[in-house]
Amino acid sequence: MRLTVPTALTLFRIALIPVLGLCFLLPEPWMNWLAVSVFALAAVTDWLDGFLARLLKQSSSFGAFLDPVADKLMVAVALVALVSVNPGLWIAVPAAVIIGREIAVSALREWMAEIGARASVAVSMAGKVKTVAQMVAILFLLFGGPLYGIPLGTIGLGLLWVATVLTIYSMIVYLRAAWQVLD
Repeated sequence: MRLTVPTALTLFRIALIPVLGLCFLLPEPWMNWLAVSVFALAAVTDWLDGFLARLLKQSSSFGAFLDPVADKLMVAVALVALVSVNPGLWIAVPAAVIIGREIAVSALREWMAEIGARASVAVSMAGKVKTVAQMVAILFLLFGGPLYGIPLGTIGLGLLWVATVLTIYSMIVYLRAAWQVLD
């Protein structure tokens, strides 16, 4: 297998995962800025690897497998880190729902691919909107405090709950699509 630029970006994003966890959990006040920067860089590389794969016609089955794995790992680590420093239900419940949904939908996609029906559980628009809300929420929550008087933590928490509702909705969409194939 030849290493392409999009796959290298995905591998780079995976390498950023422990860096994110370490940055966020170190007890230095400036580490939140670094954690936000690392997460933002990962989000940009997520968009960029897909864009370059299409532009350069470097799509591969390995890249198609690895990209969502990298995304889900980054989100899960960020959510677990956020829960570890904010152990209340307001973050723990959405984190559990989002992580649980990601595992369930990944397993569903894998199973549907096994039976030759992967296209029936392709990424939906609800899933894409959920991803954007989730990424912005995590960025704001990683930052934590206000920025120029804007309560990013509060906005991030609201967006996390929006992402949670969209998470449940998009999971229902995927389950319905799979059910029709199985029925």
